[in-house]
Amino acid sequence: MVPEHSTILIAGSTGDLGERIAKALVHEGAHVRALIRRGTSLSKTVPLEQLGIEIVEVDYTNAAEMKAACTGVSCVVSALSGLEDVIIETQTLLLNAAVEAGVPRFIPSDYSMDYTKLPVGSNRNLDLRRDFMKRLDQAPIAATSILNGAFADMLTGMAPIVLFSHRRILYWDDADQPMDFTTKDNVATYTAKAALDNSAPRFLQIAGDQINARQLTILMSRLSGQRFRLLKAGSRGLLETLIKIARSCSKPSTDLYPAWQGMQYVHGMFSGLGKLEQIDNDRYAGIQWTSAKDILADHIHSFHV
Repeated sequence: MVPEHSTILIAGSTGDLGERIAKALVHEGAHVRALIRRGTSLSKTVPLEQLGIEIVEVDYTNAAEMKAACTGVSCVVSALSGLEDVIIETQTLLLNAAVEAGVPRFIPSDYSMDYTKLPVGSNRNLDLRRDFMKRLDQAPIAATSILNGAFADMLTGMAPIVLFSHRRILYWDDADQPMDFTTKDNVATYTAKAALDNSAPRFLQIAGDQINARQLTILMSRLSGQRFRLLKAGSRGLLETLIKIARSCSKPSTDLYPAWQGMQYVHGMFSGLGKLEQIDNDRYAGIQWTSAKDILADHIHSFHV
């Protein structure tokens, strides 16, 4: 049952995850209002309009426009993606508009491992989320952060973990360290349900699967019919050193995911520092959680069709 006055405003709906969240909100029966930067191409806005989503074009720096866009909204969902100028500054403009318009709830663009436990400086992109969290927690608005571990497409080659051609599972330090994986579609569906849940807590943690490197070798051997083995890349200390070297050798860039940033995320996974502790998958009914087995089986099947 969708609660009354369930107009949800989403920022970042033209991005991959944001579009999935917008579609999930429509599926849940919400009235969806998409906040779009003025000048965004029709190729990005028309598909949203075809879903029945209300498009509101704004200048994020125009406080009056932003407040008007947030008026009558029950929850603001951010799926913005970027560095400091977006995650902190633009999200703060969005937050201020939500507060000014009297919006009761705000979901920030977190969608990651548990950054609250990571040492400061260990992950640039997640440090930005922690910095915004401080602003959000000081604002007179209820907040809910969705923490979901790594996006599951990392298992299909986005990260050097499952080395398909070499039949190896690469790991750092500990092959028995559990890791959290969740598909973007599962994250989107859960976020939509949380946006419509007026009693949602400050943090919700979800994982489509929790699996370690040793278990991945067994799983891949069964799925592929070939023997997969473990491949230890080194210790946590070595990975930390490699990250420092890679970062120091990189030229200044606005790249959201330089190689060293990916290495920082892998460190948070294999060190266990960003591990989700309390899994809230069962809070909402009707979600079919996609496992690592499902992801990898589909990937292997795609190469044999």
